Amino acid sequence: MAIFPSRSSSDRVQHNQIPIPAAPKPAGTLNPAVQETQQQVVLTPDDIAHAQELATRLRHHFSQGLVAQDNLREALITTMVASGHILIESVPGLAKTTAAKLLATAVSGSFKRIQCTPDLMPSDLIGTQIFDFASQHMTTQIGPIHANFVLLDEINRSSAKTQSAMLEAMAEGATTIGGERIALPKPFMVIATQNPIEEEGTYSLPESQMDRFYLKTVLDYPTQQDEIAMLSMLTRRGSDVADAADMKPPLSIGDVEFLRRSARQVHVSQPIMQYAVQLAQTSRGEGPKPIQGIESLVRLGASPRASIALIRIGQASALLSGRDYVIPEDIKSFAHDVFRHRILLTFEALGDSISVDQVIDSMIEAVPVP
Repeated sequence: MAIFPSRSSSDRVQHNQIPIPAAPKPAGTLNPAVQETQQQVVLTPDDIAHAQELATRLRHHFSQGLVAQDNLREALITTMVASGHILIESVPGLAKTTAAKLLATAVSGSFKRIQCTPDLMPSDLIGTQIFDFASQHMTTQIGPIHANFVLLDEINRSSAKTQSAMLEAMAEGATTIGGERIALPKPFMVIATQNPIEEEGTYSLPESQMDRFYLKTVLDYPTQQDEIAMLSMLTRRGSDVADAADMKPPLSIGDVEFLRRSARQVHVSQPIMQYAVQLAQTSRGEGPKPIQGIESLVRLGASPRASIALIRIGQASALLSGRDYVIPEDIKSFAHDVFRHRILLTFEALGDSISVDQVIDSMIEAVPVP
């Protein structure tokens, strides 16, 4: 608010500056610009109900081809609504690829699967320019990453040069081919998988690329009941894989865009923002209640992108739960997936068999919940 110097009554009379009261506005009316802004940020009950209906249809679509793995299903759907990317880590055979395909077939968009290998070149991923002898000009041939949903299978098998091309696509939403910038389709989502067991022929993902993933989900083996249910579904279906042609996509591209716009309009209070920031600060040895001795366990804490991911994921989680506001549980339920790939442990912690999840547990316990 601007503060102006006061003048004496004689000065006001001398300059004929007699204040004229503005005409009062009718009760209940707002400035049109303010009204337009409020209309953009307020979710109606119909919007919430429609979002829940779309979420129910998505979950039903997953149930046709995936048994158990509820955490993976919710992580995929929430990341898509939050406009982010997800990294899935598990040993082979735990339905990583199946879940990614189910999410892609749930939306009437384009889907590409890229099997990452050490000899995969950036041009194989983003595309290249080819000389057309008929027109005597260079033509641009786009690569498979130009799709709405891209599955990067075993991403840690690709070389650093190829991973840099992936990073540009994930960070900028565009690729560069022959000096020409080509925007990626919207919505755009990367679903990457990696195997933590095999080390031969693999490359560690750089921290800058790991930070671009909103979530890192780690899968465990299914229970006995879940594995029996999986076998029962396979025997009933008669095939080991679900036929995408028989599964009609319940959502359109417009539905996904609606969910993403609605998620950005979910209200986030100041205490919730402070809670997300304090969690990230605690991983760096700071915050209102720092953990004693965390410097000997954590070599690199979470960046501010972790706070952004927490808030975006929290907004999407609240929307899918039928709320237009974020609660602390929306943050806590995805805290491990958000911080897991952003915290680097020291060699001392690794030698003492301390896991990143244990450090995150200590962070959640230390930071007071608003």
